[in-house]
Amino acid sequence: MKRVLIVGASGGIGQAMVAACQARGDDVTALSRSQDGLEITDEASVAHHLSGLEGAFDLVLVTTGALEIDGAAPEKSIKAVTAKTMMDQFAVNALGPALVLRHAAELLPRDRQAVLAVLSARVGSIGDNRIGGWVSYRSAKAAVNQIVHTTSIELSRTHKQSVCVALHPGTVATPFTEKYLGRHPAVPPEEAAENLLNVISALTPEQTGQFFDWAGKAVPW
Repeated sequence: MKRVLIVGASGGIGQAMVAACQARGDDVTALSRSQDGLEITDEASVAHHLSGLEGAFDLVLVTTGALEIDGAAPEKSIKAVTAKTMMDQFAVNALGPALVLRHAAELLPRDRQAVLAVLSARVGSIGDNRIGGWVSYRSAKAAVNQIVHTTSIELSRTHKQSVCVALHPGTVATPFTEKYLGRHPAVPPEEAAENLLNVISALTPEQTGQFFDWAGKAVPW
């Protein structure tokens, strides 16, 4: 049995991850705003909830995120960018995970392998961007990729067996994405959770700091 912490456990993927881990017999600690009052963008709230946890976790998974905030849809071009939309995206999709990762060393064991994973998105890849648009969301996800990579470097100095990665879950059929599925094939959250757990189970410390998709393939930065 492994100890698992899931931050953002009330979302579509978060709920599925909780269920999948529990089905495997893991001891799961689930945190979310709706169930626990965790405000991912509030430094005091994150510190309060994470500092109160006891013991080390074999897996810490951050599944928080938002595509639309306050009704602001992803921009079709740079001409549609507003300060509020971009800052809202950075708050939820970059700052929030960064505040969790700030506590990473306190959450992971030093004497064995443990995984710290943050859900990112392929559209955050600079190298894979060929059509433009979605400027604020793309930029926030690119930022969280940098945050994960930087954390992995610092964490490896004290936690030699740690694995800190960004993960792209694929297109998942949740309320998060229902307006944007279009012609893109989507998988149910339960399948996405199993895919992610399979990738996580195969990770090694040599892969820390990297960005992988739901099939375990590296995604370009």
